[in-house]
Amino acid sequence: MISAVILAAGQSRRMGRPKINLPWGPTTVIGQVIASLLEAGVEDVVAVTGNVQIQGINLKVFPAVHCVNNPLAESGEMLSSLQVGLATLPADCQAVLIALGDQPQMESQVVKKILEVYHKDQPKIIIPSYQMRRGHPWLISKALWPEVLAMSAPKTLRDLVHQHSGEIHYLNIESPSVLMDLDTPQDYEKYRPKL
Repeated sequence: MISAVILAAGQSRRMGRPKINLPWGPTTVIGQVIASLLEAGVEDVVAVTGNVQIQGINLKVFPAVHCVNNPLAESGEMLSSLQVGLATLPADCQAVLIALGDQPQMESQVVKKILEVYHKDQPKIIIPSYQMRRGHPWLISKALWPEVLAMSAPKTLRDLVHQHSGEIHYLNIESPSVLMDLDTPQDYEKYRPKL
């Protein structure tokens, strides 16, 4: 079983309002992230939030999705949110996809390719790459979770990647979607679906 942890505890300072709840077509930004993961076949999704709760979508219609709060969201970085998410995953989970709550452009077919590579070769880390630039979502196997859980600031997930650089499977993707996220109002207006 492969789970996904959506990192959705950011402060949205550059956006000026909670970006996970912004409208995105018929859903919201985080609703689209959840939909893409489920469409790709991910069976268990944990959304880690901070001081902004998910609004605009009825999570009760998604039994595979649950939310947890990161009490360190304001002072911690993504690492603390990932640690909170990892601690809630089922015992039979073998790997985790790390997705961003502000990446509604994520494509389900990219997620499917990542899952296929893991099921075939079971590398410790899979990172999608577009034109030699690392994107998201990442996949990290359970073998590395104790290391992630033991990390503390100022270390970040980049430190984990550098430490295991020889064990990374880079999956070349032909779409820049793996690099796209929403940081500013200009990003949102540029990329949001026009109804």
